[in-house]
Amino acid sequence: QVQLVESGGGLVQAGGSLRLSCATSGRTFSTFAMGWFRQAPGKEREFVATISRSGVTTYYADSVKGRFTISRDNAKNTLYLQMNSLKPEDTAVYYCAAESLGRRTTNRDDYDYWGQGTQVTVSS
Repeated sequence: QVQLVESGGGLVQAGGSLRLSCATSGRTFSTFAMGWFRQAPGKEREFVATISRSGVTTYYADSVKGRFTISRDNAKNTLYLQMNSLKPEDTAVYYCAAESLGRRTTNRDDYDYWGQGTQVTVSS
């Protein structure tokens, strides 16, 4: 079992930046591959980024590539998402998720644990 708690969301103007954090507790953080997903009103939850157990390998959705950076600090049991050059279409609830088999996957159904989400709103 692992518990995930996101923070760092808020309201920002287009072109601005935010850094999301996902604090974890319970099972050893470094045994999980981790991911970020987002869900806008009326839309399905979509993949944003994923990172391997060690943090060496990352993968991004095309819509955020070059603007967002996923990272992790296994000593602090924390996952991060640095979001730069934000656009109004980035507005969504952002969720962190843990995948217990260590697969760096874009499929939300592969993730075993989810946080409660944090709202990101980008104004134009």
